[in-house]
Amino acid sequence: MIIDATDLVAGRLAAVAAKQALLGNKVDIINCENAVISGKRNHIIADYHHNITTRGTPGHGPFISRMPDRFLRRIIRGMLPHKDNKGINAFKRIMCYIGTPKEFEGKKTETVKNADIKERQLVKFIRLSELCKHLGAIQ
Repeated sequence: MIIDATDLVAGRLAAVAAKQALLGNKVDIINCENAVISGKRNHIIADYHHNITTRGTPGHGPFISRMPDRFLRRIIRGMLPHKDNKGINAFKRIMCYIGTPKEFEGKKTETVKNADIKERQLVKFIRLSELCKHLGAIQ
């Protein structure tokens, strides 16, 4: 299953991807940098910046990646029982990519209809690429 994350709400996309992975399907998500998080831009940036800078200790983690593909994969991991064997195996079946890799060009992609920002008419949102750039991603 190949999902194009362009203009999809990250949480709703993550729920669908986690469900498919638990069912045993391989899930590839392309264009992760174009996924969105709904809410006020300043609040989202402040919340994630606070979580990344104050949680844990510098030497022991948790280490949260600031790249959009790893960031989305971390969101998906939160929806899996990632400490159980079935969750570990499901997480291995999920891969996220920035842009569209050559191996997926020309292949049919799917979308999640109830996660599209155009259908939900969301006004306040921020793209993962912009959020990660504010958090210090090197792109």
